[in-house]
Amino acid sequence: MKKHDLNFHIASFEANLNDLSVFTDDAHDGWTREVLTEPYKASRDFIRRKMEDAGLTTRFDASGNIVGHLPGMASTRGQTLKPIMTGSHTDTVRNGGRFDGVVGVLGAIETVSALREAGVTLEHDLYVIDFLGEEPNRFGVACVGSRSMSGRLTRDHLLLADESSEKLGDAITQYGLDADGALCNAWKPNSLHAYIELHIEQGPSMERENKQIGVVTAIAGIDRLLAKFIGEPDHAGATPMNSRHDALVAAAESVLAVERTGCGAPIHGVATTGNIESWPGSFNVVPNETHIQAEIRSTDAQWLHGAKREIAQRIGEIAEQRGVSQFIEWLTSQDPVPASTALQDNIATTAEELGYTWMSVPSGAGHDAAHMAHLGPMGMIFVPSVDGHSHRPDEYTSTDDIAVGIHTLAETLIRLDKLEQVGA
Repeated sequence: MKKHDLNFHIASFEANLNDLSVFTDDAHDGWTREVLTEPYKASRDFIRRKMEDAGLTTRFDASGNIVGHLPGMASTRGQTLKPIMTGSHTDTVRNGGRFDGVVGVLGAIETVSALREAGVTLEHDLYVIDFLGEEPNRFGVACVGSRSMSGRLTRDHLLLADESSEKLGDAITQYGLDADGALCNAWKPNSLHAYIELHIEQGPSMERENKQIGVVTAIAGIDRLLAKFIGEPDHAGATPMNSRHDALVAAAESVLAVERTGCGAPIHGVATTGNIESWPGSFNVVPNETHIQAEIRSTDAQWLHGAKREIAQRIGEIAEQRGVSQFIEWLTSQDPVPASTALQDNIATTAEELGYTWMSVPSGAGHDAAHMAHLGPMGMIFVPSVDGHSHRPDEYTSTDDIAVGIHTLAETLIRLDKLEQVGA
C-alpha cells in the first residue's frame, strides 16, 4: 500500500482534548458530561465548530447526532456510492475520564484535516458522527443516537422513566430535540460501505502484550438481571440461625454464584454484580427483602445463553435452600456483534504496512459500533489504556498511542475507499 504524506497535528488534537475537558459538571470529581445536560449541550457546540474548521459541513439529525459530511469525488460527478462512516461519542459517565469516546470523535476530525491538507480525496462520501448519548443514562438506555440511526430506538425506549418519573421522550423534547423524529431517523440497512470506529481499549490486554493497535473481533453481548429475594423480618437476637429466612444471605450467596459463572468462561466472558439493596436495613432485624442487579457479558453467544440459564438455576437453588422466595427479571438482552472479518483484515494489514504492532482483541464494553453494524460492515481500532483503567478520572491513553491510532484510521479509510465492496 502506498503511504500517503499525511501530516497529523497531534498538538492540535491535544489542545482540542483539553478544551473539550472544560465542559463538565463541577459538582462531580473527574469528568461528568452526561447526555441531555447543559455541560453536554455546550460541549457539542464546540465539537460542531471543530468539525467545520476541519472542512466538514455539519448538521444535527433528528435524534441529536452531530453529522459531519465530506463529499467524495463520486458524488461530485453525480455518481452514487455508499458512504464510509466513522466517529464515536463525547458524553461521559459520572466521575468519568477524558478519553472514552472522545478519542474517536476528535481523532476522526484530525483525520479529515490531514486528508484535506495532503490533498487526498476519497471517492466515497465520508461521514464523521458524534453520536448522542452512548453511555447509559438515567433512563437506562445506552446508545440513543446510534440506536436511532440504525432503526433500533423504539417507542418503548422513549417511555422509560427515571427516578423522578420523567420519561426519556420528554427529556429529549425539553433538551430541544424532536423525540418522535428520533423514531424516524433510521438509515436503510446495508446503506454504508463501511463503519469504522477508533476507541480506547478500556482494558489491560494491549498494554500487557505491548501492542500499539487492537483489531476488534467482536463486541460483547450483555444480559442484565434484577433478582429479588423475599424472606421474613424476624428478631435478630431471638431467632435461631436454623430458623431464619434471611433474604440478604441468599442474595450474598447468589452474588458469589454470579462471580463463579464468569470465572468459568472458556473465552472472553465476565459476570458482575453491580448493586445490592436490602431492607429493613437494621442491625437487629433479619433482612426480609434484598435486591441485586447483575450482568454477564461475552463475545461468545453460546456461552452467554448458557450462563444466563446457569445463573437463574443457581439463584433458584440458593433461594430454596435458604427458605426464601426469589423473582428474576431480565432487564436487557443483547447478543454479541462480530466485526466484519474483511474489515479486521484491512485494519491489520494497514497496521502492519505502517510498521505498527497489533493484536486481535474482543471488546467487553458496548459501543455505538454494535448498532451501526446493522447498516454495513463494522470494524473498530483500539489504542491502549494505561493500566486498563476507564470510566474513572485517571483514565489515560498517551498522545503517542493516540497518534498511532489516528494514522491507522486514516490509512484504513483510504484503503477501504479503494475497495468496490468491503465484505462481511
